[in-house]
Amino acid sequence: MRIFVTGASGWIGSAVTPALLKAGHRVVGLARSEASASALVAAGAEACRGDLADLAVLAAAAKESDGVVHLGYHHDFSQMDEAARIDRDAITALGTALEGTGRPLLIASGTLGLSTGRPATERDEPDAGAHPRIASAHLARSFADRGVRPVVVRFAPTVHGPRDHGFVATLVSIARDKGVAGYLGDGANRWPAVHRLDAADLVRRAVEDPAASPVVHAVAEEGVTARTIAEAIGRRFDLPVRPIAADRAVEHFGWMARFFGADAPASSALTRQALGWEPVRVGLVEDLDTGAYDPA
Repeated sequence: MRIFVTGASGWIGSAVTPALLKAGHRVVGLARSEASASALVAAGAEACRGDLADLAVLAAAAKESDGVVHLGYHHDFSQMDEAARIDRDAITALGTALEGTGRPLLIASGTLGLSTGRPATERDEPDAGAHPRIASAHLARSFADRGVRPVVVRFAPTVHGPRDHGFVATLVSIARDKGVAGYLGDGANRWPAVHRLDAADLVRRAVEDPAASPVVHAVAEEGVTARTIAEAIGRRFDLPVRPIAADRAVEHFGWMARFFGADAPASSALTRQALGWEPVRVGLVEDLDTGAYDPA
């Protein structure tokens, strides 16, 4: 297959690209910069210069492909509405270009906020108004009625591994800055995780398999407790581990408070059964214990 990948040089995309190449596919990656284009070519892929806002570029690349993996997103919390608009426009351009072909359009979403008090499953159908990424997922799935095979990959909030710069890297930075590895309440709230390479393997399987469900979960660990994560950070960086009172949550964690305090377990049982996917890489705590989150 010739697969067009947005976000091909990003955190997840830079693992998906070699996974697809290793399986014998041709990869054309969207590249915003010359450095990204060079990295893609060095990895054995082709580069398509452009940005997520370049809708004509996206449409042309999608039409020439046998499938699309849309992982690109503008992760800027100060411009969430604009990022969501760009994402919806990009999905519309990609989906329209694939109309009537039966080819896959795989997009990235997340598991946070899908359920309360129980592990979220692939069958959970959140309201489109709950979050912009959920609205994008609904938009992608609507192309099933237009001759496209949509697949929404809901990633665990932590896709971990060396050089991760996401939620857990932020928690490490906060702990080192504050001199304490903290957690909220009793720390029993659960945080799903998946290793970056396991996530890439799932993306490959989902784009290859014409029988793949329209919703799959990239979740290896259903829920690592917040206290366990804090304890691992404390061990690695020789910091005390302490509960943080609710009225000090924002002061201590900043914008991470609303996320790290959530109890958001998620299951991938249906995904594993349907696609034969079985995560084999190390877990989040082992990554912390062995230095994956040490400063460069």
